[in-house]
Amino acid sequence: MAGRKKVLIAPITVTPSKPLTPSHLKGLFWTDVMYRATAQLADVTYRYSHTTYHPTEQTLGFWEYLDRTRGDTDYALLSEEDIGELYVGYRAEGRSVTAEDVRPYADAVENNGFVHPAGARVLRLWSDHYRRLGLHDPGLLAHQPPGLGLEEMVDTLTGLGMGLDQRGVGGPVFLDATRFGLPLRQVITADGRPNYLACALRELLPLAACHDEVVVLYDRELDPDYQLLERVLTRQGPTVHRVPIGRVPIDGKVTSARHGGWHDHTVAALLRSAGEEYDPAVLRLGMRLYFIALLGPGQRESFRHDLLRKSLARAGQLLRRAEDVPPCEPGDLARLLAAHRRDHTHVDPYRLTSSLLGRGRHTPDRSLLTTVFL
Repeated sequence: MAGRKKVLIAPITVTPSKPLTPSHLKGLFWTDVMYRATAQLADVTYRYSHTTYHPTEQTLGFWEYLDRTRGDTDYALLSEEDIGELYVGYRAEGRSVTAEDVRPYADAVENNGFVHPAGARVLRLWSDHYRRLGLHDPGLLAHQPPGLGLEEMVDTLTGLGMGLDQRGVGGPVFLDATRFGLPLRQVITADGRPNYLACALRELLPLAACHDEVVVLYDRELDPDYQLLERVLTRQGPTVHRVPIGRVPIDGKVTSARHGGWHDHTVAALLRSAGEEYDPAVLRLGMRLYFIALLGPGQRESFRHDLLRKSLARAGQLLRRAEDVPPCEPGDLARLLAAHRRDHTHVDPYRLTSSLLGRGRHTPDRSLLTTVFL
């Protein structure tokens, strides 16, 4: 639509090698509400491509491990928890893969859009979770290659004066933002292997130039890399906003899913425990109330089943009250959402979701619920 800002929303991807956990779910809900709310005010691109990040060693190394240790396993028979246990085993092995070990997989990803059967199985299971939770699917099962090849990305980076390519003398490629007081960051090893940041640059450099605003959402632990990414993408013209999201502690501890210990807290387990007790609308709204409004942007609050159930009960109350209220006009909905933008185009999901729980708002707008939260 003419006159509307163009916004790119680009959350960090979750590697399809393990089950979704509360930390993952928090980020997914945060992004989903931001996308659906902002889409009422601007032209929004939600970019979330697993294809782009398959070439990382984290993914290719796991695939090599599976084929080396599991042979012809039929992954279609495994759950995401089963595959997650295999991933825990891979990380525990502690074996460093070489460029030659993973080169066939990297070539297959780049040239043929290859996805290992284990990864494909996890993505199909995640698609089912997305449908039940009412999450917008940005293309989990789609082949979505980045706009730049690896060499094109390096050329673009050096053209912006922010790349240091030492491969000609047997060294790696660095992202160089030292003039901004930021440290050198290796993005490609001397033997040609890209890390997550290199993959992000391949995807986001060409997209950033086509948008007025770029919003990147990511784990707080990755803030140094995303400060660098912000500096690079800003050179392409858009305003860049970083939105760090804290993980969800389990029993007071924040741990990586690579170490396991998530069996009672996976998304599949949460959905099984909900069973048929909650209808879809209550489940979708209640989950968003808990993971966005109650847990907030930080990571101080541990996951609690009792508070999640209270949020589901609150969602039921809100939905029942909303049944008797006529939907507001489109212009009224836009004004309501715009109140939660601050000094940027995108809508702040925490402010918006928390407003549903405020004492001054006894009955939510029905159109707000159906458009953004259900």
